[in-house]
Amino acid sequence: MDRTTTRPHGRRWLGGALALAVGSGLVLVGGAGTAQAADVNVARNAGFESGLANWSCSAGSGAAVSSPVRTGAGALRATPAGLDNAKCVQTVTVRPNSTYSLSAWVQGGYAYLGASGTGTGSGSVSTWTPDSAAWKQLTTSFTTGASTTSVEIYTHGWYGTSPYLVDDVSVFGPDGGGGQDPDPVVPATPAGLTAGAVTSSSVALSWGAVSGATGYKVYRNGANPQSVSGTSTTVTGLTADTAYQFQVAATNTAGESAKSAAVSARTAKVTDPGPGPAVPKHALTGYWQNFNNGATVQKLRDVQSQYDIIAVSFADSTATPGQIVFNLDPAVGYASVADFKADIAAKKAAGKSVIISVGGEKGNVTINSDASATAFADSAYALMREYGFNGVDIDLEHGINSTYLTKALRQLSAKAGSTMVLTMAPQTIDMQNTGTEYFKTALAVKDILTVVNMQYYNSGSMLGCDGKVYSQGSVDFLTALACIQLQGGLAPSQVGLGVPASTRGAGSGYVDPQIVKNALDCLTRGTGCGTFKPAQTWPSLRGAMTWSTNWDATAGNAWSNAVGPHVHNLP
Repeated sequence: MDRTTTRPHGRRWLGGALALAVGSGLVLVGGAGTAQAADVNVARNAGFESGLANWSCSAGSGAAVSSPVRTGAGALRATPAGLDNAKCVQTVTVRPNSTYSLSAWVQGGYAYLGASGTGTGSGSVSTWTPDSAAWKQLTTSFTTGASTTSVEIYTHGWYGTSPYLVDDVSVFGPDGGGGQDPDPVVPATPAGLTAGAVTSSSVALSWGAVSGATGYKVYRNGANPQSVSGTSTTVTGLTADTAYQFQVAATNTAGESAKSAAVSARTAKVTDPGPGPAVPKHALTGYWQNFNNGATVQKLRDVQSQYDIIAVSFADSTATPGQIVFNLDPAVGYASVADFKADIAAKKAAGKSVIISVGGEKGNVTINSDASATAFADSAYALMREYGFNGVDIDLEHGINSTYLTKALRQLSAKAGSTMVLTMAPQTIDMQNTGTEYFKTALAVKDILTVVNMQYYNSGSMLGCDGKVYSQGSVDFLTALACIQLQGGLAPSQVGLGVPASTRGAGSGYVDPQIVKNALDCLTRGTGCGTFKPAQTWPSLRGAMTWSTNWDATAGNAWSNAVGPHVHNLP
């Protein structure tokens, strides 16, 4: 929180529509429209199974990722910037006077596919698609000139918009002498299968990578294979206090390897079958500052009564990756830690949830391994027991690893039980589509997640769920971006609107409380909308969040006095 980073407000649009599309993926149609026996896919590393080999991307914009992928174990993820469209290219060897089909599967933001230097016509062909939540195939074709022996194929996005993904590129036509990716052989049997963290309903597994594998199958008690793209997974839906045996096999288009040696693991006992978090159906969340930055200094007892969830900001990291501690700042004015703990207990007795927030603008807690995931869970649970915190808030702004953060949160949940409150405060860019690490984490812990209060500030213009660009500070910005989360798989009760409490609470994005109230009404009742009106309403929307209770107090509690009662009176 208390962000100062902003994104460019402008977008480089051409004449109301995007011109010059870029095609992704090639498919040979042949001179007479029929593929010949000698036709091959002349693109190399067409599925990005070998990282970015044979490809180059502008301004370091491209990266090979293991998720999401369409097939195999890899895909390209390219991120445009304000002055860069994230163009990734490969030069393929072709035969003169020949026809090739170009195709690719894309997902995410605006995606273009094309070829240049064909030697015929204008010398280039292209196609494009606006953002797509699911994999979508782009297809075009080109004919080479009489002396053309190489063609550049490319993909790109659009300036300042969301990242795009590409997989399974095809340039299908006569072999120009450059060959093609070799036919796969059945991969070797995976080794090193290990069981990690367990809960009452899940077991975490990891194993060594196998050369040539494009995926893996995880077997439970010799059956029920689960397909996995990477070298780790968490098997869920298990019975508490039960022993299981797991094996893994490697796969590619040539077939499936033999199963690995088995590893055994036993799920944990159910230690807390009690009720879920005591959070109201419609709740107001506020961040309390454990520091003095010019806002009104408060003790917890001074936090306004409208707030249902109070996020203590922030935990501190240690030299041990993943481990967190809490250091009460003397600037807050407590005579002792015991007084602070007493205030937490009093707020809880008044029906409030007090949680510890992890991250913030300057916080950097790294959770990228099994060891760091366990260190986080152990230390967070220790803080919950020591101070009486009801749970944790994830406000990490320096990149997260969804695999290991999910493991950490599940380990913590197994320790803390079903009464744990779990909130998140991602930035707008972190929740633009379900392929982002934050969105993947939220969906992976959906069964234990209380609310995601996305920060609708310090972000500039962003895409809404209808594919249109909206500027921050408007009703449309709040509703069209919340719609992405609601359509992307989060329950309405897991979505909240996060805004600054005053003009001094953030670098940009402050909105009058009336705009927040209008957005809440639009999403829950279908009234008060701007130009964007959702096709449905979500009456069980959780509520709203602000940074911070201190800035709210500085502004005379105008935000909580206006938004709090409105939230509590939602349908």
